[in-house]
Amino acid sequence: MITLRSLAAAAVAGGLLIAPAFAHGYKAGSLVIGHPWARATPAGAPVAGGFLTVENTGTEPDKLVSVSSEIAGRSEVHEMSTKDGMMTMRPVAGGVEIPAGQKVELKPGGYHIMFMQLKGGLKEGESVKGVLTFEKAGAVPVEFKVQSVGAKTGGAMPHMTH
Repeated sequence: MITLRSLAAAAVAGGLLIAPAFAHGYKAGSLVIGHPWARATPAGAPVAGGFLTVENTGTEPDKLVSVSSEIAGRSEVHEMSTKDGMMTMRPVAGGVEIPAGQKVELKPGGYHIMFMQLKGGLKEGESVKGVLTFEKAGAVPVEFKVQSVGAKTGGAMPHMTH
Protein backbone atom coordinates (compact mmCIF):
# COMPACT_ATOMS: atom_id res chain seq x y z
CA MET A 1 0.00 0.00 0.00
CA ILE A 2 1.35 3.41 -1.01
CA THR A 3 0.99 6.04 1.66
CA LEU A 4 1.63 9.77 1.60
CA ARG A 5 4.64 9.15 3.83
CA SER A 6 6.16 6.59 1.41
CA LEU A 7 5.60 8.95 -1.54
CA ALA A 8 7.36 11.77 0.33
CA ALA A 9 10.25 9.46 1.22
CA ALA A 10 10.56 8.38 -2.43
CA ALA A 11 10.55 12.01 -3.59
CA VAL A 12 13.31 12.92 -1.13
CA ALA A 13 15.38 9.88 -2.10
CA GLY A 14 14.90 10.64 -5.79
CA GLY A 15 15.96 14.22 -5.21
CA LEU A 16 19.19 13.02 -3.67
CA LEU A 17 19.98 10.94 -6.74
CA ILE A 18 19.32 13.70 -9.27
CA ALA A 19 21.30 16.93 -9.16
CA PRO A 20 22.14 19.56 -11.76
CA ALA A 21 25.64 19.51 -13.24
CA PHE A 22 27.50 22.80 -12.91
CA ALA A 23 29.44 24.61 -15.63
CA HIS A 24 33.16 23.90 -15.75
CA GLY A 25 35.55 26.04 -13.73
CA TYR A 26 39.14 26.29 -12.57
CA LYS A 27 40.97 27.49 -9.48
CA ALA A 28 44.43 29.06 -9.23
CA GLY A 29 45.39 30.41 -5.82
CA SER A 30 42.67 32.87 -4.83
CA LEU A 31 41.27 33.07 -8.36
CA VAL A 32 38.18 31.14 -9.46
CA ILE A 33 37.78 31.02 -13.24
CA GLY A 34 34.24 30.30 -14.33
CA HIS A 35 33.08 28.64 -17.53
CA PRO A 36 35.49 29.69 -20.29
CA TRP A 37 33.59 29.63 -23.58
CA ALA A 38 33.96 30.79 -27.17
CA ARG A 39 31.60 31.39 -30.04
CA ALA A 40 31.53 29.05 -33.02
CA THR A 41 32.86 30.68 -36.18
CA PRO A 42 31.50 30.83 -39.72
CA ALA A 43 33.67 29.12 -42.35
CA GLY A 44 36.84 31.08 -43.09
CA ALA A 45 36.54 33.48 -40.15
CA PRO A 46 40.00 34.76 -39.11
CA VAL A 47 39.00 35.62 -35.50
CA ALA A 48 36.86 34.31 -32.64
CA GLY A 49 35.76 35.66 -29.27
CA GLY A 50 36.40 34.05 -25.88
CA PHE A 51 34.63 34.77 -22.61
CA LEU A 52 34.75 33.78 -18.91
CA THR A 53 34.54 35.11 -15.37
CA VAL A 54 37.36 35.52 -12.88
CA GLU A 55 36.56 35.91 -9.19
CA ASN A 56 39.32 36.94 -6.80
CA THR A 57 38.52 35.50 -3.37
CA GLY A 58 41.79 36.77 -1.91
CA THR A 59 42.91 39.98 -0.24
CA GLU A 60 45.36 41.08 -2.97
CA PRO A 61 44.51 42.13 -6.54
CA ASP A 62 45.77 40.09 -9.49
CA LYS A 63 45.84 40.80 -13.21
CA LEU A 64 45.08 38.77 -16.34
CA VAL A 65 48.14 39.70 -18.40
CA SER A 66 47.96 37.35 -21.41
CA VAL A 67 46.07 34.55 -23.12
CA SER A 68 47.22 31.89 -25.55
CA SER A 69 45.42 29.08 -27.33
CA GLU A 70 46.17 26.14 -29.59
CA ILE A 71 43.59 27.46 -32.07
CA ALA A 72 45.11 30.89 -32.70
CA GLY A 73 48.39 32.32 -33.89
CA ARG A 74 47.79 35.24 -31.54
CA SER A 75 45.39 35.96 -28.66
CA GLU A 76 44.71 39.24 -26.87
CA VAL A 77 42.41 40.62 -24.21
CA HIS A 78 40.25 43.36 -25.77
CA GLU A 79 37.75 45.88 -24.50
CA MET A 80 34.66 46.94 -26.38
CA SER A 81 33.05 50.24 -25.43
CA THR A 82 30.62 52.82 -26.79
CA LYS A 83 31.38 56.53 -26.65
CA ASP A 84 29.24 59.20 -28.32
CA GLY A 85 27.31 56.47 -30.13
CA MET A 86 30.49 55.00 -31.62
CA MET A 87 31.47 51.43 -30.72
CA THR A 88 35.20 50.75 -30.47
CA MET A 89 37.27 47.68 -29.72
CA ARG A 90 40.90 47.79 -28.69
CA PRO A 91 43.52 45.63 -26.96
CA VAL A 92 43.81 46.20 -23.22
CA ALA A 93 47.30 47.53 -22.47
CA GLY A 94 48.82 45.93 -19.37
CA GLY A 95 46.03 43.40 -18.80
CA VAL A 96 42.77 43.32 -16.85
CA GLU A 97 42.92 43.88 -13.11
CA ILE A 98 41.00 41.45 -10.91
CA PRO A 99 40.42 43.41 -7.66
CA ALA A 100 40.52 41.55 -4.34
CA GLY A 101 37.10 40.28 -3.33
CA GLN A 102 35.53 41.03 -6.72
CA LYS A 103 34.49 39.27 -9.92
CA VAL A 104 35.36 40.43 -13.44
CA GLU A 105 33.36 39.16 -16.38
CA LEU A 106 34.80 38.87 -19.88
CA LYS A 107 31.64 38.92 -21.96
CA PRO A 108 30.26 40.03 -25.32
CA GLY A 109 30.17 43.83 -25.46
CA GLY A 110 32.85 44.38 -22.78
CA TYR A 111 36.20 42.84 -21.91
CA HIS A 112 36.75 39.68 -23.98
CA ILE A 113 39.43 37.51 -25.53
CA MET A 114 40.19 37.81 -29.23
CA PHE A 115 41.58 34.67 -30.84
CA MET A 116 43.29 35.89 -34.02
CA GLN A 117 44.95 34.14 -36.94
CA LEU A 118 42.71 31.11 -36.40
CA LYS A 119 44.22 27.80 -37.45
CA GLY A 120 40.74 26.39 -38.13
CA GLY A 121 37.10 27.02 -37.44
CA LEU A 122 35.45 26.61 -34.06
CA LYS A 123 32.48 24.25 -34.12
CA GLU A 124 29.67 24.25 -31.59
CA GLY A 125 30.09 21.49 -29.01
CA GLU A 126 33.89 21.32 -29.28
CA SER A 127 36.38 22.35 -26.61
CA VAL A 128 39.61 24.20 -27.30
CA LYS A 129 42.60 24.46 -25.00
CA GLY A 130 44.02 27.74 -23.82
CA VAL A 131 46.24 29.22 -21.13
CA LEU A 132 45.36 32.26 -19.05
CA THR A 133 48.40 33.96 -17.52
CA PHE A 134 47.97 36.03 -14.38
CA GLU A 135 50.51 38.35 -12.80
CA LYS A 136 50.44 36.51 -9.43
CA ALA A 137 48.56 33.24 -9.98
CA GLY A 138 50.70 32.37 -13.04
CA ALA A 139 49.71 30.23 -16.01
CA VAL A 140 46.35 28.44 -15.77
CA PRO A 141 45.41 25.87 -18.46
CA VAL A 142 41.70 26.00 -19.33
CA GLU A 143 39.31 24.63 -21.94
CA PHE A 144 36.93 26.92 -23.80
CA LYS A 145 33.59 25.22 -24.57
CA VAL A 146 32.40 26.31 -28.01
CA GLN A 147 28.81 27.64 -28.01
CA SER A 148 26.66 28.67 -31.00
CA VAL A 149 27.68 31.51 -33.35
CA GLY A 150 25.09 33.85 -31.81
CA ALA A 151 25.53 32.83 -28.16
CA LYS A 152 25.29 35.72 -25.70
CA THR A 153 26.35 33.71 -22.66
CA GLY A 154 28.26 30.53 -22.14
CA GLY A 155 25.61 29.19 -19.78
CA ALA A 156 25.31 25.55 -20.66
CA MET A 157 21.93 24.08 -19.92
CA PRO A 158 22.12 22.03 -16.76
CA HIS A 159 21.45 18.36 -17.28
CA MET A 160 20.41 15.68 -14.91
CA THR A 161 22.70 12.96 -13.65
CA HIS A 162 21.83 9.70 -11.93
